[in-house]
Amino acid sequence: QRAGRVDRIGQQAEAILCYSFMPAERIEDLLRLRARVLRRLRENAEVVGSDEAFFGSGDENRIVVDLYNEKAGILDDDADDDTDLSSRALAIWNNAIEADPRLKGIVERLPDVVYSSRTHQPTPENPDGVLVYMRTAQDYDALAWVGRDGEPFTESQSRILQAAACHPNTPAAPRNDSHHELVAAGVARITDEAMAEGGQLGRPSGARYKTYMRLKRFIEENERTVWVTDEHRRALADIYRYPLRNTATDTLNRQLRAGIVDQKLAELVVDLRRDDRLCVIHDDDEDEDAEPRVICSLGLWGGNQP
Repeated sequence: QRAGRVDRIGQQAEAILCYSFMPAERIEDLLRLRARVLRRLRENAEVVGSDEAFFGSGDENRIVVDLYNEKAGILDDDADDDTDLSSRALAIWNNAIEADPRLKGIVERLPDVVYSSRTHQPTPENPDGVLVYMRTAQDYDALAWVGRDGEPFTESQSRILQAAACHPNTPAAPRNDSHHELVAAGVARITDEAMAEGGQLGRPSGARYKTYMRLKRFIEENERTVWVTDEHRRALADIYRYPLRNTATDTLNRQLRAGIVDQKLAELVVDLRRDDRLCVIHDDDEDEDAEPRVICSLGLWGGNQP
């Protein structure tokens, strides 16, 4: 607003520099105004049975913002949602070994860092490059698609998985000279992204990250109430320290997609932990010694590759 009120009378400068002193953090993260209002309304409801509601406190706010910003795919089905990627990958695997049981033994005997290439028709939507499948030091899986220039093409895990699809009889193509360099670029991208966005919790679109953030929010907003117990805090610590079990990931993904509320999600997490179905608990020494692993990579190159 102030930028438009600079005195224009006698102004000779071709450009006016405007400086922003807004904090790097979101205003809500600093002031916690919305969280405090929500907590006060909840406390009032517990005491006098109030049915007040704070507009924009739920997923409807996110939906309205996405519509306003014309977010791509906002009206699409959930088929392209990355949160259920593990379930889709498992379904692909099960269908493949059902069609050809020999694949199970062949694939399981393949060493790490195995690679191949195939020809494809490059387009702006599907350029040449390398697909990388990696398991991080925090024991979560991630995919990367790196173009021939070494830059990531897309971060959509679903789209990368679809790009790898091919017929079982597809012939292998010669390895491009830059294959291993592009794999290294993909590994660096996944590692940097994990450190910058999700840390050891994995990708922000993953079940582990989302569950941790929502459980943490539930605990913070309901601190000093009967709704939060030591079991919730221990479950939060376990999710931060250890990877989720595959069954827990599938269960949480389904519930997150169904729009489960924070309280029900917290109850589900506690129940999973009680039944020892939440996390894969391992020694801290083993966790410190863990290293990222490149499972495999696939080159996608046009017929006239250099």
